[in-house]
Amino acid sequence: MEKLTQDESVRYQRQMVLQGWGEAGQIKLKNATVFIVGAGGLGSPVSIYLTVAGVGEIRICDADTVGLSNLNRQIAHTDASIGELKVASAARTLRALNPNVNVVPIPDFLDQDSVERIVGQPDVVVDCLDNVETRYMLNGYCINKGIPLVHGAVWGMLGQATFIQPPQTPCLRCLYPELPPKEIFPVLGATPGVIGCIQAMETLKYLTGVGTTLKGTLLVFDGEDMTFTPLKIEREPACPACSDLG
Repeated sequence: MEKLTQDESVRYQRQMVLQGWGEAGQIKLKNATVFIVGAGGLGSPVSIYLTVAGVGEIRICDADTVGLSNLNRQIAHTDASIGELKVASAARTLRALNPNVNVVPIPDFLDQDSVERIVGQPDVVVDCLDNVETRYMLNGYCINKGIPLVHGAVWGMLGQATFIQPPQTPCLRCLYPELPPKEIFPVLGATPGVIGCIQAMETLKYLTGVGTTLKGTLLVFDGEDMTFTPLKIEREPACPACSDLG
């Protein structure tokens, strides 16, 4: 297990004084691998805050390129990134923020044939996707491999997040039993900023063992009313993805 360098001890000192964190918690982060699916509105704050916190390896997957209409919310990119692969643009941003972190850009589409090769066996997967169909596939993979999945989603000024780890928690298909219709949905950039930060914090808490995660709780954010509502969620006994876990 890799220890901290002098640079890292200074860089992370303000979080290492958190109760229960310390050098041991920071070393856990340094030796962790996080897989982020999506380098857009949610993936930007997630990857930024995991990078500055000192997660050892961040693997970020997205096959899309940066467009002008992305820039109201996808803060890992700038005007200079337009036309560039999102993962290449994000990797440049993240490496500039923290050269100690190994950032691995993956410009690939996830599907049933490629998911095992691309995702592998990270410590945590963070769902920063914008379509439920791919989320279904990722959810099933994480269940089969026993990998925790940190879910986040946004719509306009609304957002939600939860920590998924069946059989201790419901899975994503328990929350979304049926595919919703595809649509171009509204989004204010600050909304994925809020939810992405929550996803990053959930990931950091899990990796360090500090605090409690949103297991069994869907945290719903309403930016219009500025409210956070925790909703208890339960597993669906007939869920096609996780019911066989008992």
